[in-house]
Amino acid sequence: MTQKSLHVTILGGKFKGKKLLLPSKNTTRSTKAIIKSSFFNTVQFDILDACFVEAFAGSGSMGLEALSRGAKTAYFIEKDKTAFSILKKNCENFKEMHSVCFLDDTFVKLPEIIQNLEEAAFFYFDPPFDIREGMGDIYNKTIELFASLPKSKVKLAAFEHISSFKMPNSIKNFEFLKTKTFGNSSISFYM
Repeated sequence: MTQKSLHVTILGGKFKGKKLLLPSKNTTRSTKAIIKSSFFNTVQFDILDACFVEAFAGSGSMGLEALSRGAKTAYFIEKDKTAFSILKKNCENFKEMHSVCFLDDTFVKLPEIIQNLEEAAFFYFDPPFDIREGMGDIYNKTIELFASLPKSKVKLAAFEHISSFKMPNSIKNFEFLKTKTFGNSSISFYM
């Protein structure tokens, strides 16, 4: 019996309807379509010709959605080798769009990417849920990483997190805008 491959679909823009491969559910947790829609409804006009950075990228579905909707460049950081191979395949299916993939630890690679950005970017942080084994401090580490970013390099940042986690009202120079909750998953915005 062959195992059916997992996939998600690009929801809008130039490549609406195109399928993206997903790693095994044991490897990553994919962003729900309703969360993806909510995020892109929030940034729909601002994303045009913008730079997008997807930390903890998994399959790259958020960054590829951003490219489909008019972002000019997307950077992806994924540490898991299996997920990264899926990410690379997905990006290769969008050859005409500018994507840069890094097989690396977000906490190590993101500061380097920031130094090389020539403009402010959109950031999407989707770390593993903190209930996964060995991930108890992942949200606090991600918040610390975000707090270290220069304000001049951030247009907007979004954090996907388990709904039971309370995000802070501000993170250093960044103000909390809102949280939207969708069952066990929430997305919080900072500017």
